[in-house]
Amino acid sequence: MKIIIAYASAGAGHRKAAEALYHYFNKAQPSIDLRLIDVLKKANPVFKNIYRYGYHFLVSHTMWLWGVLFWVTSFKRFDSIIKPLSLLISRINADRFVDFLIHEQPDILISTHFLPAEIAAYLKRKNKIKSKLVTVVTDFGIHPFWVLAGTDLYIVASSFTKGELLNNGVKESSIRDFGIPVPSEFTKPYDKEALREKLGIARDKLNVLITTGSFGIGPVDKIVESLYQDVQLIVVCANNKRLYKRLKRKNYPNVLVFGFIDNIQELMAVTDIVIAKPGGLTTSELLNMELVPVFICPIPGQETMNINALAKFGIGKFARRVEDIKEIVFDYKAHAEKLTEVKERIRRIKKPNANQDIYDALC
Repeated sequence: MKIIIAYASAGAGHRKAAEALYHYFNKAQPSIDLRLIDVLKKANPVFKNIYRYGYHFLVSHTMWLWGVLFWVTSFKRFDSIIKPLSLLISRINADRFVDFLIHEQPDILISTHFLPAEIAAYLKRKNKIKSKLVTVVTDFGIHPFWVLAGTDLYIVASSFTKGELLNNGVKESSIRDFGIPVPSEFTKPYDKEALREKLGIARDKLNVLITTGSFGIGPVDKIVESLYQDVQLIVVCANNKRLYKRLKRKNYPNVLVFGFIDNIQELMAVTDIVIAKPGGLTTSELLNMELVPVFICPIPGQETMNINALAKFGIGKFARRVEDIKEIVFDYKAHAEKLTEVKERIRRIKKPNANQDIYDALC
């Protein structure tokens, strides 16, 4: 059996979901002919850079423009114009990926981004490949770009996401709400006491984790300033080196500061609340770790949809201002039963077996 897992390196979430599946499949059945492919590496350099760095620029500097683009392309009445145009651009600029799929003829193509799914669905409609096309939707909401004729199976984050696909005309038999794949580190139990000892985390305080996402976005300085006297803060600055240096220089008590790390799951394991951007993968990771989320700085479109989806389950609060964050955190601190209630709701919807369920469904 030949399986190709494809993603586009525009944002970290699509890649992380693809890698999680790749590692699980490879461990479960090493004999599979398994490939992990970034579609942008098989595109021309101009398209690759615009797709990758253009997205980064938009969500970092002109978020309003990204919101406008997302909103315009979400209108179903424009589908007959936008989707053919998008496909044409993708086919022309990712022609090496087109040739690659035709040459390889995989039995199964798993896509964690709509770009490789868009190309594969077109090739299936033209009878140039006969692969089973499996699309893993890496957000809790649905943009029309995910819905493609020729897709055999959709893997979605939740029952809410499944309902969104049904509303877009997808047959129920083609949808599985297995959850978004996350690395195994986010689905296993941890010895919290040992980790607190290892990381120097207070046992007698409310522990709050602050993450900035892969782009290092958010008013983290102000959040830290408003909370550090009353709770234990763990701040992950990711690629934001300036933020890291500023916080280290200020040397706040009750504040642990990290840069780009590879053990975020350990920090999550000893945390009660997380203040984070609502990316699809981040959200799935924190749900699996049973963290109570406070969402900040959503990217208009997919991340606001994630907030709205989780709100349907009574999970997560959206804070527009630093004052709102402080009020939410202090409310949880004063009413521990509210934290317990949210964690119970999280347990009812989290999907810790996504990788296994997808593997069992396909292999």
